[in-house]
Amino acid sequence: MILLLNGPNLNLLGEREPDIYGRTTLAEIEKMVVDACAGWTVQVKAFQSNHEGKLIDFLHEHRKAAKGIILNPGALTHTSYALHDALKAVPAPAIEVHLSNIHAREGFRHTSVTAPACRGVIAGLGYRGYILAAEWLCAESGALPRDPTRRKGQ
Repeated sequence: MILLLNGPNLNLLGEREPDIYGRTTLAEIEKMVVDACAGWTVQVKAFQSNHEGKLIDFLHEHRKAAKGIILNPGALTHTSYALHDALKAVPAPAIEVHLSNIHAREGFRHTSVTAPACRGVIAGLGYRGYILAAEWLCAESGALPRDPTRRKGQ
């Protein structure tokens, strides 16, 4: 199972600052990730919260079943050492995803305290970053794609 976690304000995707975050809603992104993982027969468990502790509780609850984590921590990216520590407590690899390029925005957004607890970071590719993270995690987890002509890791 891949965990798909989204932090504060991401429930407003599609309406909040669409010039920065796009017009795709969180429900649409969740469906795209589910569809991408279905090709690998991997389930997705999605969760969004505006509360740091709820995100951490979700990670703790699913830490043993998780084969991978896709995380957009929102503004917690820059402040949450507790979320960093929770990611480190889960043996599955995590990919941090940002819709916008956080390095091309305000200075306070340039530093991620959660990224060092992740295997990789995808930023600035819009909703496609989630799909790329899902495909990488599925391949990395050893899942076999439904399409037998597609080899592991492709």
